[in-house]
Amino acid sequence: MNAVNENPYSAVQILLVEDDDIDAEAIGRAFRKAKIANPTHRVCDGMEALEVLRGNAASAISHPYLVLLDLNLPRLDGIGFLREIRGDASLKGTIVFVLTTSDDDADKIAAYDEQIAGYMVKSRAGKDFMNLINMLDHYWRVVEFPPEKLDGT
Repeated sequence: MNAVNENPYSAVQILLVEDDDIDAEAIGRAFRKAKIANPTHRVCDGMEALEVLRGNAASAISHPYLVLLDLNLPRLDGIGFLREIRGDASLKGTIVFVLTTSDDDADKIAAYDEQIAGYMVKSRAGKDFMNLINMLDHYWRVVEFPPEKLDGT
């Protein structure tokens, strides 16, 4: 019999990959409004995100976690980031939601080709944005995350 975790949801960490300070603050406000208190780490581009996920940054992230990813980023954009993690044996199972201003079908196709969990357009602010945040909150409460691999692969 498995031990009962009194609060199994609090451990899910969020890596927010967002270069726009205003958008990052809006996401933070929405989390606070939805009473989402999961630890959130923000980086400003795909290169920084890779460093955090690979444990090479000052602030590494531990399992379980999910990534909220903007696509239009400096240095390494969102699609490039997705290709990097899907090609990395230790990161290929990372759960990623795209949260972007792009409503371009080509971006949606490219992102889903990299096995994202969902694609959300930021411009649907207001009530729809809160629905989106609430959906994320329900996602990590319901969905089982992959366990951390013991051999690092």
